[in-house]
Amino acid sequence: MLIKHKQSILPSEITSESAYLKRRDLLKATGMIAGASMAGLPLVACSETDKQNNLGGNVESQPSQHASFSYKRAKANQSAQGFYTDEKLTPEEAVKSYCNFYEFGTDKTDPERYASSMTTDPWTVRVEGEAEKTGDFSFEDIIKQADLVERVYRFRCVEAWSMVVPWIGVQLSEVLKQFKPTSKAKYVAFETLYRPEEMRGQRSAFSTIDWPYVEGLRIDEAMNPLTLLATGLYGKSLPNQNGAPLRLIVPWKYGFKSIKSIVKIRFTEKQPPTSWNVLAPREYGFYSNVNPSVSHPRWSQAKERRLPSTILKPNRIDTLAFNGYADQVASLYKNMDLRKFF
Repeated sequence: MLIKHKQSILPSEITSESAYLKRRDLLKATGMIAGASMAGLPLVACSETDKQNNLGGNVESQPSQHASFSYKRAKANQSAQGFYTDEKLTPEEAVKSYCNFYEFGTDKTDPERYASSMTTDPWTVRVEGEAEKTGDFSFEDIIKQADLVERVYRFRCVEAWSMVVPWIGVQLSEVLKQFKPTSKAKYVAFETLYRPEEMRGQRSAFSTIDWPYVEGLRIDEAMNPLTLLATGLYGKSLPNQNGAPLRLIVPWKYGFKSIKSIVKIRFTEKQPPTSWNVLAPREYGFYSNVNPSVSHPRWSQAKERRLPSTILKPNRIDTLAFNGYADQVASLYKNMDLRKFF
């Protein structure tokens, strides 16, 4: 078993103390700050209270490592665009404690147990490839020109369990447009942090993943209004185990497409490799759209287990095509054989 190393932290990526102390001033100047600093193969990675269902109006995020921002909460009348569902939210603690983030281990509880070791501030994202504007950008640089919003999305794991989560973030298209991708940019590739000294799963002798974790989308998928670069959930910044400080959310695809803790974005003319497709191409395709009529080789995808659930109350429901977002995204795959391009 070979674990490959593609990235390490460079001295140039470490923010000086003086620069760090200026971060809040920058956020205040751009009008973004709201208040106090805020799954043979193992199953693949996917990444309620009544008051959480009371969505509406602008609110402030809670304190965390990264500064909090004001954001526009999801509205019930946005349901036509797919930005909101009135389905019962998954309890916050379940979202935070039931995770796939193999960088910290293969058990569902490993990310919550071990992810606190990951340093997320400062955070740098490298932008490369077919774009006019490339280079290294801070967390604040990445999101400062986009509107922070809340989206209440269904989240469907390829393992056939699901959640409903109120994510906070910025529309990915708004971020990508800042870098002015050229006409050669047909795909967007993403890469997760590689830091084995903090991410125990990356240094495990039993790992089968070629680190760092990589994912990708077609450019039109990335530019779809539903695609979110998430920075938080439940009104708070993302916990480390859920992919802090930046993760992708593509609600019509299986959860492992929603790559966590992003440190690199690359615009490319050719379809990029993706971790699970490279590891098991018969089981995990590049597109990985939620499709109840196409079974995984080892289990059916026709139904899902909506969390929370128990053995006595499995809470099984029918899976919807494109996870219920067909109206918004089916046109992206017109005339495509979705069994062949799974």
